[in-house]
Amino acid sequence: MSIKTRLNALNARRKERNRTKIRASAHGRPRLSVHRSSRYIYAQVIDDTKGVTLAAASSLEEALRSSLKTGADTKAASEVGKLIAERAKAAGVTEVIFDRGAYLYHGRIKALAEAARENGLSF
Repeated sequence: MSIKTRLNALNARRKERNRTKIRASAHGRPRLSVHRSSRYIYAQVIDDTKGVTLAAASSLEEALRSSLKTGADTKAASEVGKLIAERAKAAGVTEVIFDRGAYLYHGRIKALAEAARENGLSF
């Protein structure tokens, strides 16, 4: 087994372990899922009971790309956090459960979460 395959397997296990805990403690709340790549950061609010996305935002959007230097820093993450909070509130969602996936709660993930909290989402 190559190193890359092994790391992907470990990442998948960590993600599933985190997602299992989230589903157990969600109690009907939608999930704020975060994905980060080397160039952008994405967030979406998902209703797992219905299987639909209620709100989504990313640093790939035109409005954000024009105002940001790059889509892969903490400033971009906090802008996406503000945007996802606004869109979630517009969709009638104020309480979510935070799904960081396989990522550590640090850096861009933490910046997005704090910006979403400051703009009205509670988790």
